[in-house]
Amino acid sequence: MPNNLWYNSQITPQEAVQIALRQVPGQVVDVELDTKSGGRLVYEIEIRTDIGVYEVKINAVTGEIIKVDLD
Repeated sequence: MPNNLWYNSQITPQEAVQIALRQVPGQVVDVELDTKSGGRLVYEIEIRTDIGVYEVKINAVTGEIIKVDLD
């Protein structure tokens, strides 16, 4: 991933993880920053729980939770 994606985000990876863990308590196994359609920066955070692995998508500029999926 290009370093400039991290530079362009308003929310740090640590802040994104805290937001995700408030939504889905568990163990963080992966954090990625990606560009989605329209150029929107999105953190994709995978969290392992007793039920399974969740993917939490967070807007990297606003910190808004976009989507929560159980993989």
